[in-house]
Amino acid sequence: MKKTVYVRSIPIGGNNRITIQSMTNTDTEDIEATKSQVKQLRQAGADFVRVSLPSMDCMKTVKELAKGDIPIIGDIHFDHKIAIAAVESGIDKIRINPSNFPKQGLADTVKACKEANIPIRVGVNKGSVKGFEADAQKLALLTLESAKRIEDLDYDNLVLAVKASDVKTTVKAYRILDKMCSYPLHIGLTEAGPPQFGILKSAVAIGSLLLDNIGDTLRVSLTAHPVEEVKAAINILRAAGKDTEFIDIIACPTCARTCINVQEIAAILYEKTKDIRKKGKIAVMGCIVNGIGESKGAKFGVAGGKDKSSIFLDGKIIKTVNNEEILQELLDMAKRYL
Repeated sequence: MKKTVYVRSIPIGGNNRITIQSMTNTDTEDIEATKSQVKQLRQAGADFVRVSLPSMDCMKTVKELAKGDIPIIGDIHFDHKIAIAAVESGIDKIRINPSNFPKQGLADTVKACKEANIPIRVGVNKGSVKGFEADAQKLALLTLESAKRIEDLDYDNLVLAVKASDVKTTVKAYRILDKMCSYPLHIGLTEAGPPQFGILKSAVAIGSLLLDNIGDTLRVSLTAHPVEEVKAAINILRAAGKDTEFIDIIACPTCARTCINVQEIAAILYEKTKDIRKKGKIAVMGCIVNGIGESKGAKFGVAGGKDKSSIFLDGKIIKTVNNEEILQELLDMAKRYL
């Protein structure tokens, strides 16, 4: 079992739920813009928000964010003085690559984190590794070497991450790392790109790891508004079966037998139920062929017919309605049974 670390009161690792994080893309020195985006991410479902801290001038924003109701992670490269200032300003966790810090600078940073009892995420990305072609094995070993630099300073309040921008290397590296350590793992595909394809790549990489029971916290890294990252992360967790507290709309792909507007009905049901935090399933099936039989497990649903369609509940037909009445009937059932 992975060890558990806490970001404020939220646990990462152990048998705890998998948490979601994203990262602001505002100018961190712009306090109001950054606070606004953090709020959006919180409302979208993020558990943590990471902010880049390129200068000391960001500390005013850190102090403001530290007063909020969501833990803030500081992303720092090269300048250990910024890391220490962030800790002193109330940051809840920092993300660093120890190889970017001088020896004494790393020691001073770890000392500050230890005194504040905040976790450090040791992040190693393939793109930042110089001097050799970093395969999965080397990336995993480099991550452990980086963690050991902090362990040697008598601190192990750590979360580890090893990322690449291609799916295979990322998945292999995490599988190796998972076998070699007991630290919680932050998983994700770095530089996944625009959401049109980036979400698919992230789903394959993150989903593969989740199905192997690897991963304690995650970020979907997209070239898009960060709220899109949170939405994608939520859906990946659901698709991988790691989050079951939602309404699953299952629907057939339609064919020449279909006589009802499956696409419209399913889309409206999804919008009406997407914010319900409860386990449930609704089936929208275009015909009797893939009707009740293929939608076992659905609380209720419809099997379409030419003029009239069968409404079923718990696997049994309870009524037949005119096709134009299907949507309202299902919406009414959603109010009664969800």
